[in-house]
Amino acid sequence: MPLARATHLTRRGLLAAGGALGLGAALAACGDDKGKDSGSDAGAKGGKSGPWSFKDDRGTTVKLDKVPANIVAFTGAGAALYDYGIQVKGVFGPTRTTAGKPDVQAGDMDISKVTVLGNAWGQFSIEKYASLAPDVLVTTMFDDAGTLWYVPEESKKKIAQLAPSVGISVYDRQLTQPLQRMWDLAESLGADMKAAKVTDAKKRFEDAAARLRAAAKAKPGLKVMAGSASDQLFYVSGTNLSIDLEYFKALGVNFVEPPESAKEQGGWYESLSWENVDKYRADIIMMDDRSSAIQPADITKATWKKLPAVKAGQVIPRSPEPILSYDKCVPLLTNLAEALEKAKKVS
Repeated sequence: MPLARATHLTRRGLLAAGGALGLGAALAACGDDKGKDSGSDAGAKGGKSGPWSFKDDRGTTVKLDKVPANIVAFTGAGAALYDYGIQVKGVFGPTRTTAGKPDVQAGDMDISKVTVLGNAWGQFSIEKYASLAPDVLVTTMFDDAGTLWYVPEESKKKIAQLAPSVGISVYDRQLTQPLQRMWDLAESLGADMKAAKVTDAKKRFEDAAARLRAAAKAKPGLKVMAGSASDQLFYVSGTNLSIDLEYFKALGVNFVEPPESAKEQGGWYESLSWENVDKYRADIIMMDDRSSAIQPADITKATWKKLPAVKAGQVIPRSPEPILSYDKCVPLLTNLAEALEKAKKVS
């Protein structure tokens, strides 16, 4: 995932790697359930009909007799499609917090209107999935092997037998590329890409990118660190592999870069003990905002509180798994641009 994700459990270690450890071979892309009567056109809200095909980032083309209506997706992918007017029937992945509220990765989706197949790593109810009569499964991929994110290794074959899958790569590329791929997918599903809400969001994204580029150029000496917190360790992510950080770097942002020799979990990040959290000098710290990571306000480590950026109040959230709609990515650019504009050199 874009990731440096927090891990105080082995499972979180897997997540921190952004899938780099691999969950197994990719799901079969094409099923034999073409033309299934979904009983609803909610998936293709734009009213598009007729044969449907989409070539995903594995190079696999999914072909169906009609536009998918019963769509099941990883929560973040479902949230992105929702922003384009496509309502999915079911989701899997972080959807509800322990308090029962929508997880940050659910975006604006009304989670009461979707069937949750699993809310955590390794959870995926095949029975619920089958009951939705899925036309297609949509998720992201965090490696170059085509591994479908959050699809359990032990049940991937059964899942693949129920519907074809579409994988959008979020590995080792800049944010704009998967954003365009999700746009293409939404358009193929019948979304109105000329709607004012959609075109306005894209324009706001472009404006935010220009603002971030200008802010980075104005303060080239400021160092930004991307971190993630767990009980025992602090993770420092390098820009390589992560779609958000690669894009921010291309816009001129100056990041802390752990040496390749220090990285683990497929090259996503370096793990530090809390005693060594001051290894790198940083003026701004971007912290993992996912529910699996400890949030800055809840970090009690004395070494954390002594960091110059923390003492200066120059800590902002980071979304290592961006919701791939322009609307949801605007704040990622704006927050960092504003932080750079306001920040002082403290390292």
